[in-house]
Amino acid sequence: MIREFEYEKLHNEFVNAKPFSHCIIDNFFDEDIALQLSNEFPDYNDPNIWAVYDNPIENKKLTPSWGLFPKVTYQMFTLMNTPSFVEKIKCITGIKDLVADYGMHGGGWHMHTRGGKLNMHKDYSIHPKLGMERRINIIIYMTPDWQEEWGGGLELWSHDEEKNLPKECVAKVYNKFNRAILFDTASNSWHGLPNEILCPEGVYRKSLAIYYISPVRESAEPHDRAYFAPSSEQVNDPEVLELIRKRSNTKTSKDLFRKI
Repeated sequence: MIREFEYEKLHNEFVNAKPFSHCIIDNFFDEDIALQLSNEFPDYNDPNIWAVYDNPIENKKLTPSWGLFPKVTYQMFTLMNTPSFVEKIKCITGIKDLVADYGMHGGGWHMHTRGGKLNMHKDYSIHPKLGMERRINIIIYMTPDWQEEWGGGLELWSHDEEKNLPKECVAKVYNKFNRAILFDTASNSWHGLPNEILCPEGVYRKSLAIYYISPVRESAEPHDRAYFAPSSEQVNDPEVLELIRKRSNTKTSKDLFRKI
């Protein structure tokens, strides 16, 4: 159901990648499974499914709710949380104390419509419920026949140490159906979709997201919410800067998403 990995090749790709460790796995699922997973995504406008972020730094919908996942999606997320699968991720990354986040906090189904975006950001470092460190993300693109000119490729940016901001785009992972990107999310790992997606109305950028965690290292950044950066057009906008402040704060971030 999930392809057999070439561990040595992926490990070498992962540890040598820039601007931070990552690797790309095409044809992640067997093709028939991938198509079933894509078809199981719910309606983008279903009022009973989504947490909605719609503001100047992010426009997306998501849900990590196990009870909403149909059969194949439930099975695949279950498989990716098993100890045997986590062992495979350990082999690729070299991180020996990884465990699954069974609650998939912030993971699950993600969808963007035309105009969707996600400013460059660093993910939360400390899990707000488990107190463990988020270390590895896997994102799997789930829209068949996506066209490159629509955008939607995940951008990976270098880190400006002095400003604690993203510096420049070093890699872009194009939104190819059934492609997975596995990356270290704990090394000033700026990533996002900074440009609005240009897919036609009625076509959606669909992805699956799952995360892996470990005991907290001394070097871990002490934040339990994502930290966003303003775009070049937003750097002097006080409303956007205040929005970013609220988004990165545990108490105020809850005010920035809604159910439909």
